[in-house]
Amino acid sequence: MIFALVLLTAYLIGAIPTGLLLTRMVGGGDIRNSGSGNIGATNVYRTIGRKLGALTLVGDALKGALPVLAANTLFGDNLYQVGAVSVAAFLGHCFPVYLGFKGGKGVATALGVYLVLSPLAVLGAFLTFAGLVWKTRYISVGSISAAAVIPVLVWFTRGSLPLLLATLIISSIVILRHRTNIQRLFAGTENKFKA
Repeated sequence: MIFALVLLTAYLIGAIPTGLLLTRMVGGGDIRNSGSGNIGATNVYRTIGRKLGALTLVGDALKGALPVLAANTLFGDNLYQVGAVSVAAFLGHCFPVYLGFKGGKGVATALGVYLVLSPLAVLGAFLTFAGLVWKTRYISVGSISAAAVIPVLVWFTRGSLPLLLATLIISSIVILRHRTNIQRLFAGTENKFKA
């Protein structure tokens, strides 16, 4: 019963639309009607500004980190339960009940999850992300590549099958949710990052 309640709570926390709430608070309207239409940090950054984009990133990461921290405290000896809570928080962001199950791509929320599961894996994924964004100027290339490598990094740093399975699910969904970016990359119409 406690596990089911924690799973539901993790999903509901993950479903909080940070970018949408923050842009409305500053009078920026509905972020879904601006830029790419995504509720995540990259679209907020591009359409509203750096500060709000950074706040969205932090808020979305916390939505992933806090439920996993709670799961570690409650179920630390059962990594299948910790992994399930990780996936629930992530799914909340991608498919939020509050927005008709139409959410973000999940990169920042996955980051929060991974920071708790394996900070060392996050370091490796961040270096991958930063290097590719620096080289290509495409945030999507960095995000997709980091998502692709992090399950391997989690496996090498934690050696846990349940956490590997959780990270494979999360990373696969992150990549799938970038399919329009992938199409734009092949078409040469993807937006480049401007610092």
